[in-house]
Amino acid sequence: MTETLNVSITIDAPASKVFEVLADPANHAAIDGTGWVRESLDGKPLTETGQIFRIAMYHDNHPDGDYEMANKVLAFEPGRAIGWEPGQAGEDGEIEFGGWTWHYDLEPAGPQQTRVTIVYDWSAVPATTREHIAFPPFPRAHLENSLANLEKLAVG
Repeated sequence: MTETLNVSITIDAPASKVFEVLADPANHAAIDGTGWVRESLDGKPLTETGQIFRIAMYHDNHPDGDYEMANKVLAFEPGRAIGWEPGQAGEDGEIEFGGWTWHYDLEPAGPQQTRVTIVYDWSAVPATTREHIAFPPFPRAHLENSLANLEKLAVG
């Protein structure tokens, strides 16, 4: 059984533009296919691996409804790849990561086109977390929606 979801789309925009949209967390709520992402809490674009960026979230099944994710940038290659690992800060302020990642691969597909592949990977999620959360926590259609939303932002 695979522990990743991969979805691809070809977008009529250069990879540099697609990357620019993805590297700005202020766009993530508009890209999100689940409806859980609310807003960027830092107001800064992504610039390097290791960077932490925080996002306000909402989910009906979360004990508080509203919550915050602290994401660590794992991949940052302008025009080629970007990805992060979501986590949450504990009471001591230390961020604990859940073991799932988001990754976007960008490939030129023509002079002004980019093949974008989104990969949601939960292979490193520990068994204790899997006891409380079913993975993947959303259907493949959410990734398809995310890519359609990304396309609108990159082309528009």
